[in-house]
Amino acid sequence: SVGRTQEIVHTLDKLENEGRLPEIPVFVDSPMAINATEVFRLHPECFDEGIAEYVLNDPDPFGFNKLKYVRTTEESKKLNGLTGPAIIISGSGMLTGGRVLHHLVNTVEHERNTILIVGFCAPDTLGDKIRRRENKLWIFGKERTLRAHVEIMDSFSAHGDEDEMLGYLSGLDREKLKKVFLVHGEYDRQEKFKSALEREGMRDVAIPELGSTFEIEV
Repeated sequence: SVGRTQEIVHTLDKLENEGRLPEIPVFVDSPMAINATEVFRLHPECFDEGIAEYVLNDPDPFGFNKLKYVRTTEESKKLNGLTGPAIIISGSGMLTGGRVLHHLVNTVEHERNTILIVGFCAPDTLGDKIRRRENKLWIFGKERTLRAHVEIMDSFSAHGDEDEMLGYLSGLDREKLKKVFLVHGEYDRQEKFKSALEREGMRDVAIPELGSTFEIEV
């Protein structure tokens, strides 16, 4: 929802601007992804050089005419009644929960559909089983047969390595960078990365404990 969805939507936006996207509707069906996209839009100063140059010609890199963001449950359910071709972007990425499960129930057993998985799936998750094209799947307590086509794209990784993250953070305006939160990864790796950030001059780096709260200026 954070990072990967925006990267996919931006790729589709570029295809639309190049006239290479077919005349089919595109839906982003993930409340968290929608909220994250709004944060991206609020902070264009955080865009990398490529996106910053792109928005000179397209002020909204995450929106185009064929695209609709689906926020409510009622809108999400209506997608199951679509009769023509469509692209539905939904989470969770490992297919372990969220609205994507309802879309899978509606699509997984039909050969006319394609399931595109765009990232890592932990072993034995539903996403992993579909990546391996297991014939029988359990969704919502019922066995279902995988007949849809399955495609894999690992280029949309939402995880940067240490050098990439350091490079990104080092390029931000230090006056606007108030605080850095490390919330992903093993604790010992977080500690090492915190030290690396501090060596780069970022003094307010936090590794939040479970249940802790912070007030953030937006």
